[in-house]
Amino acid sequence: MKPVAGPVLITAAALVALTGCGATGSSSSDSADSADSSAAKLSVKAAYMPQPVTDSMAAGFLVIENDGGTADELTSVTSDLAQDVTVHETTGQSMQEVKGLEIPADGELVLESGGNHLMFENLKRKPKEGETVSLRLNFTKSEAITVEMPVKSATYQPTSGH
Repeated sequence: MKPVAGPVLITAAALVALTGCGATGSSSSDSADSADSSAAKLSVKAAYMPQPVTDSMAAGFLVIENDGGTADELTSVTSDLAQDVTVHETTGQSMQEVKGLEIPADGELVLESGGNHLMFENLKRKPKEGETVSLRLNFTKSEAITVEMPVKSATYQPTSGH
């Protein structure tokens, strides 16, 4: 066994040395390409807000797609429509505010009616069907994304995307 351990240790040491050389010795474009391919690549689709039935609160729904190889997290949302926009997680029949929701690598985070969603609280005005609401999604790793969310009828049910 001792003769095997020596070559294994040397091989491991050589791999560590080569890995270190590869990271610092590669061209900057190679490093940028590999960093970009593993980074989170976020986009938003199917965003909408049902017209609120009260003057003080509204819900928002959307899908955040991640086409990158690294997970990210939605950490906060802001909007000029409301004093507070909170992220809610729904488990069974229970809804609770959370600090963030994960967007898996090569996956999506679906915010939908009856599931995880956004709550717009202390509305500054009550949006009407046909208007759009601007919001800013903030993430742990990725840059913020601004979304123009259309206001749909209070009974709107999306046919796809949620």
